[in-house]
Amino acid sequence: MLKKIDQYPSDKRIAGIHSIPITDDGSIIMVWDKNEQGLTTIGGRLEKDEDIDRALDRETIEEAGIILKPKRIPLAAWYWENTNTCTVFVIAKVDKYVEIPDGFETSGRVIVNFETARQMIAKLEGDNSPRIEIINLAEQAYINCSKLVEKSKE
Repeated sequence: MLKKIDQYPSDKRIAGIHSIPITDDGSIIMVWDKNEQGLTTIGGRLEKDEDIDRALDRETIEEAGIILKPKRIPLAAWYWENTNTCTVFVIAKVDKYVEIPDGFETSGRVIVNFETARQMIAKLEGDNSPRIEIINLAEQAYINCSKLVEKSKE
């Protein structure tokens, strides 16, 4: 079950962390998952003794060859009833690009705007895909953050 959030959940153990990285021009980065044969957000499970930020940093390098800026904004959590855990989704700005290492489940990064991401996911998974809802929440969070930045410049 996907739930909109604005802070990290404290009611369940966070077992996974995913990001929707935002580029300087407002595009988003997703990855092609070779196993799932689909477009997906960047992230995965936390390893033993790994905190959320370290896990996300590791996953974004492994899967997409990107380094995120330190500010991460939680936007959604997927609750896994069978394990009593959740996976958290955040947006974060891209700091820089690095070489994508070999041997992981993705075949590279895909940079698109929000609308194109929705259309591609709908084509692959159908209009009711939870990934579309995550993209919608990411876009709204991005718009809200952009408005705050603009107001701070006034």
